[in-house]
Amino acid sequence: MTLKIESIRWLSTTIRLIGRMQAEHLEELKTQIGESGSKIALDLEEVNLVDVDVIRFLGTCQGEGVCLLHCPPYISDWIAKEQGREK
Repeated sequence: MTLKIESIRWLSTTIRLIGRMQAEHLEELKTQIGESGSKIALDLEEVNLVDVDVIRFLGTCQGEGVCLLHCPPYISDWIAKEQGREK
């Protein structure tokens, strides 16, 4: 399986990502985020593989106020390392 995107909308929007997330999926995710309003969270609990472009995108999302729920430690550590390189 590659990537599955599920959106749950109520007072805010949670976008649940499932499977392998790669650069080729970013346009669809950007579209989902753009259609979701101002309060957005990305649930990464079931993400099992990402690439560097996704890490950079998730870091940008965090910087813009998007909450990363259930973010696996290897992803949050990688985001921190990538952000450290940009400084």
